[in-house]
Amino acid sequence: MRIAQIAPLCEAVPPPLYGGTERIVAWLTDALVELGHDVTLFASADSRTRARLVPCRDQALRLDPGLKSDVAAHLSMLQEVHERAAEFDVLHFHVDLLHFPLFTDCADRTLTTLHGRLDLRDLPEAYRRWPRYPLVSISDHQRRPLRFANWRGTVHHGLPETLFPFSPRAEGGYLAFLGRISPEKRPDRAIAIAKAAGMPLRIAAKVDEADRQYFRERIEPLLDDPLVEFVGEIGDAEKARFLGDAVALLFPIDWPEPFGLVMIEAMACGTPVVAWNCGSVPEVVDDGVTGRIVDDLPAAAAAVREVAGYDRRRIRATFERRFSAMAMARRYEALYGQHLPLEGDCLRRLA
Repeated sequence: MRIAQIAPLCEAVPPPLYGGTERIVAWLTDALVELGHDVTLFASADSRTRARLVPCRDQALRLDPGLKSDVAAHLSMLQEVHERAAEFDVLHFHVDLLHFPLFTDCADRTLTTLHGRLDLRDLPEAYRRWPRYPLVSISDHQRRPLRFANWRGTVHHGLPETLFPFSPRAEGGYLAFLGRISPEKRPDRAIAIAKAAGMPLRIAAKVDEADRQYFRERIEPLLDDPLVEFVGEIGDAEKARFLGDAVALLFPIDWPEPFGLVMIEAMACGTPVVAWNCGSVPEVVDDGVTGRIVDDLPAAAAAVREVAGYDRRRIRATFERRFSAMAMARRYEALYGQHLPLEGDCLRRLA
């Protein structure tokens, strides 16, 4: 099958540091190539892929220090995709709904994975305006604000089995918080859990410009504690050791998280997860096997002590079964075959 993967231009594919969507696109693309498909990736030029790369910007937007236009860059890429659409059987978009007005002539040949939250004003009207686009959710919970939309399936994220080596023991003896500093991620709650459990906490997280005031006013004062260490933003090279050496990953979110990639990154290392009962968490964490799902601080502190004794090999085995990149790719492969016809009007219109 000839498949086009259309990634956001915000980060390289995969990103050198933080970035969830582009990382998933990278792993999915490489796994589809391994399955024997002819895959073309539309992304920034600093991307690395086993597929054929079409560079649509010389550098990913976030790490470009100059003035730039996010909208202009993405519109230019989408025009390139549209001009070449007849070359592909499937156009798989990962840019939210930005492409909807441009691909109405072949909406039936597209698949759109929605990677973000959907409980936003204006989204229902937009998805009612363009109802023909087949959509994929990354968790069943993500769909709730748009139950009426044209959903074709849910595909949970996956990552390469070799990316994070299994760690049979928590050599570091600390709790880990990994991701982004923001109110909805609740790093303050992670600090409270660590203090209640009497265990060290290491925080590896980026601070976006939009969250700098929150970091200065709400989080920095909490870092002046011998149990808490702020590491800053880290990349994949540092993640494996950071997660693998941890007793547990804390995921104390306070928002409808569509998936939560860091949870399966921890599981790949064999590290259990203590997560708040929000968003996709009940779909990702096998309560009592790969971690605990909690609703309050005392339960979280107790869970930290409980999961320290979990079988880390069983956690790794669960990851391999449920959340490998190949498992993800095979689920998408099935959706391509079931819902996207290989013959039809679209190619004739575009040829």
